[in-house]
Amino acid sequence: MIYVTQLVYLVPGQEKVFDEFEAVAIPIIAKYRGRLLFRVRPDDKAFIQHMGEKPYEIHLVEFDSEQDLENFKKDEERKKFVHLKEMSIKESVMILGNKL
Repeated sequence: MIYVTQLVYLVPGQEKVFDEFEAVAIPIIAKYRGRLLFRVRPDDKAFIQHMGEKPYEIHLVEFDSEQDLENFKKDEERKKFVHLKEMSIKESVMILGNKL
């Protein structure tokens, strides 16, 4: 198993475009033996302490293997909509890990 945590920072005003991309990308995760464990849009009250900008969303996804993750990233249907991701996401941080 591999776990992917992603912190997503949006371009201001591009929330709708981001949601359009997610509507396509999220269902594709299952095609590659992945599971979206959670997708959180934290409000200011959710942060006890922080340095720097707060993410718009936090995702935790589980894949059976790193190869499954790589195959998801290369998915042809997903690639058709990557322009929406590029328009809406200013920056993202992807953290890979394993269950301890």
